[in-house]
Amino acid sequence: MKRFYGFSGPGKGYFFVTSAALLWAVSGTAAKFLFNSGISPFELVQLRLTTSTAFLFFWLLIRRPKRLAISRRDIVYFAVFGAAGMASVQFTYLFAISKINVAAAILLQYMAPVFIAFYSILVDREKVRPLTILSLVGAMTGCYLVVGAYNLDILSLNLAGIASGILSAIGFAWYSLQGEYGMRKYNPWTVLFYALFFGALVWNVLHPPFSAFRQDHSHLQWALLFYIAVFGTVLPFGLYLEGINLLRSTHASIAATLEPIAAGVIAFIFLHETLDMLQIAGAILVLGSIVLLQMNHRPDDNAPGTIRRHAGIRKVSPGE
Repeated sequence: MKRFYGFSGPGKGYFFVTSAALLWAVSGTAAKFLFNSGISPFELVQLRLTTSTAFLFFWLLIRRPKRLAISRRDIVYFAVFGAAGMASVQFTYLFAISKINVAAAILLQYMAPVFIAFYSILVDREKVRPLTILSLVGAMTGCYLVVGAYNLDILSLNLAGIASGILSAIGFAWYSLQGEYGMRKYNPWTVLFYALFFGALVWNVLHPPFSAFRQDHSHLQWALLFYIAVFGTVLPFGLYLEGINLLRSTHASIAATLEPIAAGVIAFIFLHETLDMLQIAGAILVLGSIVLLQMNHRPDDNAPGTIRRHAGIRKVSPGE
């Protein structure tokens, strides 16, 4: 496997996932600003998915047109993946942010690694090593501390926001697992494009087609919308799938818990918010769990990238 800035194999995968987490951290804060400025979650999801689909389509058309090719037999898979995965993850997470604070929304969504681990054990009969379980527990505990969940008054939070946050975790877990399945045959960017395409199609049916684009938005709002579409959607979701391609869903989702730490650092730099000792301890715990996971992670023969390579799929094939 080709090296990427000094990384190869699992190390490359962790680099991709942690990069995605950093981009998502900024995206969540930008989305909260847009909600506070009057844009609804329905509008933002439509704007985000439609813009990101168009951007990725033209990018692939110019740079990698072969990656737009898929088999007719897989259209149903991509339609379900985009509608039930991408569309639901986008809305439930953004709706949760609009109803409860960002920290609570992030905490709820990062229950996803737990769902993925249970699915892998109970359904796929996958053997999860003790160090992976230890890393999972450490990352989830650290995430709880980083977002300051011990200070959250759960009973005072909006119930619809809490329910949406839990659904976003389930949706994110399902998206990760189904994305891993699709990448056994297709390149990660092919999987992402069709997830975005069918997700955008759903939200231009559920919401009046392109209605969000006809609203009067300020230059700042359009700039943030563009950031969220490209640097908060296309790039991080693509990097996350690249990570799953090398690591599989369980390890990639644990590594993605770096997002709350990144959000805290961003808030410290731009909003002058401080972290208390428990939050700092949580950050150290998350980082330590990711390092432990990486140090003890070996190349997995069941990783999608390895399966495609062993199947003899080459760059001239559909999706590559």
